[in-house]
Amino acid sequence: MIRCLAIDDEPLALWQLADYIKKVPFLELAASCRSALEARTFMERNPIDAIFCDINMPDLNGMDFVKSLDVPPLVIFTTAYSDYAVDGFRLGAVDYLLKPFGLQEFQRAANRVRERLESRAGSHDQNPQPDSDHLFLRTDYRIVRVRIPDIRYIEAMSEYLKIWTEGQSKPIITLLSMKKLEERLPANFMRIHRSYIVNLAKIQEVNKNRIFLDAQTDLPIGDLYKDAFMTYLSANYLVK
Repeated sequence: MIRCLAIDDEPLALWQLADYIKKVPFLELAASCRSALEARTFMERNPIDAIFCDINMPDLNGMDFVKSLDVPPLVIFTTAYSDYAVDGFRLGAVDYLLKPFGLQEFQRAANRVRERLESRAGSHDQNPQPDSDHLFLRTDYRIVRVRIPDIRYIEAMSEYLKIWTEGQSKPIITLLSMKKLEERLPANFMRIHRSYIVNLAKIQEVNKNRIFLDAQTDLPIGDLYKDAFMTYLSANYLVK
Protein backbone atom coordinates (compact mmCIF):
# COMPACT_ATOMS: atom_id res chain seq x y z
CA MET A 1 0.00 0.00 0.00
CA ILE A 2 1.10 3.56 -0.76
CA ARG A 3 0.65 5.76 2.31
CA CYS A 4 -0.79 9.14 1.29
CA LEU A 5 -1.50 12.50 2.86
CA ALA A 6 -4.34 14.75 1.67
CA ILE A 7 -3.63 18.46 2.19
CA ASP A 8 -6.12 21.26 1.45
CA ASP A 9 -7.45 24.20 3.46
CA GLU A 10 -10.91 23.94 1.87
CA PRO A 11 -13.07 21.35 3.71
CA LEU A 12 -14.98 20.19 0.64
CA ALA A 13 -11.84 19.83 -1.48
CA LEU A 14 -10.11 17.97 1.36
CA TRP A 15 -13.06 15.62 1.73
CA GLN A 16 -12.98 14.89 -2.01
CA LEU A 17 -9.25 14.15 -1.95
CA ALA A 18 -9.67 11.79 0.98
CA ASP A 19 -12.62 10.08 -0.70
CA TYR A 20 -10.70 9.55 -3.95
CA ILE A 21 -7.70 8.13 -2.09
CA LYS A 22 -9.97 5.64 -0.33
CA LYS A 23 -11.41 4.52 -3.69
CA VAL A 24 -8.03 3.58 -5.18
CA PRO A 25 -7.14 0.03 -4.00
CA PHE A 26 -3.38 0.56 -3.74
CA LEU A 27 -3.58 3.87 -1.84
CA GLU A 28 -3.92 4.25 1.92
CA LEU A 29 -5.08 7.52 3.48
CA ALA A 30 -2.72 8.18 6.38
CA ALA A 31 -4.29 11.52 7.31
CA SER A 32 -6.17 14.58 6.05
CA CYS A 33 -4.60 17.95 6.88
CA ARG A 34 -6.11 21.44 6.69
CA SER A 35 -2.72 23.17 6.31
CA ALA A 36 0.86 22.57 5.26
CA LEU A 37 1.99 23.21 8.84
CA GLU A 38 -0.30 20.47 10.10
CA ALA A 39 1.00 18.15 7.38
CA ARG A 40 4.63 18.85 8.28
CA THR A 41 3.97 18.04 11.94
CA PHE A 42 2.33 14.76 10.94
CA MET A 43 5.18 13.83 8.57
CA GLU A 44 7.77 14.37 11.31
CA ARG A 45 6.25 11.41 13.17
CA ASN A 46 4.89 9.23 10.37
CA PRO A 47 6.33 7.79 7.14
CA ILE A 48 4.55 9.01 3.98
CA ASP A 49 5.02 7.83 0.39
CA ALA A 50 3.02 10.50 -1.44
CA ILE A 51 1.14 13.73 -0.81
CA PHE A 52 -1.82 15.23 -2.68
CA CYS A 53 -1.29 18.89 -1.88
CA ASP A 54 -3.16 22.09 -2.66
CA ILE A 55 -0.99 25.06 -3.63
CA ASN A 56 -2.96 28.12 -2.45
CA MET A 57 -3.10 27.80 1.34
CA PRO A 58 -2.69 30.37 4.13
CA ASP A 59 0.48 30.60 6.24
CA LEU A 60 2.50 28.23 4.03
CA ASN A 61 1.56 27.47 0.43
CA GLY A 62 2.04 24.07 -1.15
CA MET A 63 5.06 25.04 -3.25
CA ASP A 64 7.00 26.47 -0.31
CA PHE A 65 5.97 23.52 1.83
CA VAL A 66 7.49 21.01 -0.60
CA LYS A 67 10.64 23.15 -0.92
CA SER A 68 11.03 23.10 2.86
CA LEU A 69 11.14 19.30 3.08
CA ASP A 70 14.60 17.75 3.24
CA VAL A 71 13.43 14.52 1.62
CA PRO A 72 10.00 15.14 0.08
CA PRO A 73 7.72 12.22 -0.78
CA LEU A 74 6.18 11.97 -4.23
CA VAL A 75 4.05 15.06 -4.84
CA ILE A 76 0.81 15.60 -6.76
CA PHE A 77 -0.23 19.25 -6.69
CA THR A 78 -3.92 20.18 -6.78
CA THR A 79 -5.04 23.72 -7.58
CA ALA A 80 -7.59 25.81 -9.41
CA TYR A 81 -4.85 27.85 -11.12
CA SER A 82 -3.09 26.47 -14.20
CA ASP A 83 -0.33 29.13 -13.91
CA TYR A 84 1.42 26.98 -11.30
CA ALA A 85 1.93 23.96 -13.57
CA VAL A 86 5.46 24.79 -14.76
CA ASP A 87 6.71 25.61 -11.24
CA GLY A 88 5.13 22.41 -9.95
CA PHE A 89 6.96 20.20 -12.41
CA ARG A 90 10.20 22.05 -11.76
CA LEU A 91 9.88 20.85 -8.18
CA GLY A 92 9.68 17.29 -9.46
CA ALA A 93 5.94 16.83 -9.03
CA VAL A 94 4.63 13.53 -10.34
CA ASP A 95 1.44 15.16 -11.59
CA TYR A 96 -0.65 18.31 -11.47
CA LEU A 97 -4.43 18.12 -11.00
CA LEU A 98 -6.41 21.17 -12.04
CA LYS A 99 -9.60 21.71 -10.02
CA PRO A 100 -12.27 20.63 -10.49
CA PHE A 101 -11.00 17.14 -11.35
CA GLY A 102 -12.83 13.83 -11.38
CA LEU A 103 -12.00 10.34 -10.16
CA GLN A 104 -10.66 9.30 -13.57
CA GLU A 105 -8.07 12.10 -13.58
CA PHE A 106 -7.19 11.31 -9.98
CA GLN A 107 -6.76 7.63 -10.86
CA ARG A 108 -4.30 8.52 -13.63
CA ALA A 109 -2.25 10.57 -11.17
CA ALA A 110 -2.34 7.71 -8.66
CA ASN A 111 -1.11 5.30 -11.34
CA ARG A 112 1.82 7.59 -12.05
CA VAL A 113 2.70 7.55 -8.35
CA ARG A 114 2.65 3.75 -8.32
CA GLU A 115 4.76 3.56 -11.49
CA ARG A 116 7.32 5.97 -10.03
CA LEU A 117 7.63 3.96 -6.80
CA GLU A 118 7.88 0.66 -8.70
CA SER A 119 10.56 2.18 -10.93
CA ARG A 120 12.57 3.26 -7.88
CA ALA A 121 12.29 -0.18 -6.32
CA GLY A 122 13.33 -1.86 -9.56
CA SER A 123 16.28 0.46 -9.94
CA HIS A 124 17.51 -0.33 -6.43
CA ASP A 125 17.17 -4.06 -7.05
CA GLN A 126 18.80 -4.15 -10.48
CA ASN A 127 21.69 -1.71 -10.26
CA PRO A 128 25.11 -3.33 -9.87
CA GLN A 129 27.09 -2.60 -6.74
CA PRO A 130 29.08 0.66 -6.83
CA ASP A 131 32.39 -1.26 -6.81
CA SER A 132 31.36 -3.48 -9.75
CA ASP A 133 33.85 -3.54 -12.63
CA HIS A 134 31.32 -3.89 -15.42
CA LEU A 135 28.28 -2.34 -17.08
CA PHE A 136 25.44 -3.80 -19.09
CA LEU A 137 24.58 -1.66 -22.12
CA ARG A 138 21.88 -2.04 -24.75
CA THR A 139 23.14 -1.90 -28.31
CA ASP A 140 20.99 -2.71 -31.33
CA TYR A 141 18.75 -5.51 -30.06
CA ARG A 142 21.27 -6.93 -27.61
CA ILE A 143 22.45 -6.23 -24.08
CA VAL A 144 26.22 -6.51 -23.82
CA ARG A 145 28.54 -6.71 -20.83
CA VAL A 146 31.36 -4.15 -20.83
CA ARG A 147 34.31 -4.21 -18.43
CA ILE A 148 34.84 -0.68 -17.12
CA PRO A 149 38.69 -0.99 -17.10
CA ASP A 150 38.53 -1.86 -20.83
CA ILE A 151 36.82 1.42 -21.73
CA ARG A 152 39.26 3.84 -23.39
CA TYR A 153 36.94 6.77 -23.93
CA ILE A 154 33.31 7.70 -24.51
CA GLU A 155 32.16 9.91 -27.34
CA ALA A 156 28.80 11.70 -27.46
CA MET A 157 26.89 11.50 -30.73
CA SER A 158 23.56 13.35 -30.54
CA GLU A 159 21.34 11.19 -28.27
CA TYR A 160 23.71 8.22 -28.52
CA LEU A 161 27.10 7.38 -27.02
CA LYS A 162 30.03 5.59 -28.63
CA ILE A 163 31.89 3.44 -26.10
CA TRP A 164 35.41 2.76 -27.37
CA THR A 165 36.99 -0.26 -25.65
CA GLU A 166 40.41 -1.89 -25.61
CA GLY A 167 41.16 -4.26 -28.50
CA GLN A 168 38.01 -3.39 -30.50
CA SER A 169 38.08 -1.55 -33.83
CA LYS A 170 34.40 -0.53 -33.60
CA PRO A 171 32.64 1.21 -30.71
CA ILE A 172 29.59 0.02 -28.81
CA ILE A 173 26.77 2.43 -29.69
CA THR A 174 24.07 2.87 -27.06
CA LEU A 175 21.13 5.23 -26.47
CA LEU A 176 22.21 6.91 -23.24
CA SER A 177 23.01 10.38 -21.91
CA MET A 178 26.56 11.45 -21.11
CA LYS A 179 25.49 12.53 -17.62
CA LYS A 180 23.90 9.16 -16.84
CA LEU A 181 27.01 7.20 -17.77
CA GLU A 182 29.31 9.70 -16.07
CA GLU A 183 27.49 9.13 -12.77
CA ARG A 184 28.19 5.38 -13.01
CA LEU A 185 31.89 5.57 -13.88
CA PRO A 186 34.66 5.49 -11.22
CA ALA A 187 37.01 8.35 -10.36
CA ASN A 188 39.63 7.45 -12.99
CA PHE A 189 37.25 8.65 -15.73
CA MET A 190 37.11 12.38 -16.45
CA ARG A 191 34.99 14.60 -18.65
CA ILE A 192 37.49 16.53 -20.80
CA HIS A 193 35.09 17.96 -23.36
CA ARG A 194 31.33 18.32 -23.80
CA SER A 195 31.58 15.33 -26.16
CA TYR A 196 34.27 13.19 -24.51
CA ILE A 197 34.96 11.26 -21.31
CA VAL A 198 38.38 9.62 -21.08
CA ASN A 199 39.81 6.80 -18.99
CA LEU A 200 42.78 8.58 -17.40
CA ALA A 201 44.69 5.31 -17.19
CA LYS A 202 44.76 5.11 -21.00
CA ILE A 203 46.42 8.49 -21.60
CA GLN A 204 49.86 8.20 -23.22
CA GLU A 205 50.62 11.85 -23.96
CA VAL A 206 49.31 15.38 -23.48
CA ASN A 207 50.26 18.01 -26.04
CA LYS A 208 48.81 21.52 -25.89
CA ASN A 209 45.02 21.09 -25.83
CA ARG A 210 44.91 17.46 -26.91
CA ILE A 211 45.16 14.09 -25.18
CA PHE A 212 46.77 11.17 -27.03
CA LEU A 213 45.78 7.59 -26.26
CA ASP A 214 47.97 6.20 -29.05
CA ALA A 215 49.42 7.33 -32.38
CA GLN A 216 46.02 7.14 -34.06
CA THR A 217 43.75 8.44 -31.29
CA ASP A 218 43.75 11.95 -29.87
CA LEU A 219 40.97 13.85 -28.10
CA PRO A 220 40.41 17.59 -27.57
CA ILE A 221 40.37 19.25 -24.14
CA GLY A 222 37.42 21.66 -23.94
CA ASP A 223 37.83 25.10 -22.37
CA LEU A 224 35.20 24.38 -19.70
CA TYR A 225 37.03 21.23 -18.58
CA LYS A 226 40.64 22.37 -18.97
CA ASP A 227 41.15 23.59 -15.39
CA ALA A 228 39.98 20.32 -13.85
CA PHE A 229 42.17 18.28 -16.16
CA MET A 230 45.24 20.45 -15.55
CA THR A 231 44.69 20.07 -11.80
CA TYR A 232 44.75 16.29 -12.25
CA LEU A 233 47.83 16.54 -14.46
CA SER A 234 49.70 18.76 -11.98
CA ALA A 235 48.99 16.32 -9.15
CA ASN A 236 50.61 13.53 -11.15
CA TYR A 237 53.41 15.50 -12.83
CA LEU A 238 56.89 14.79 -11.47
CA VAL A 239 59.72 17.31 -11.80
CA LYS A 240 63.30 17.30 -10.68
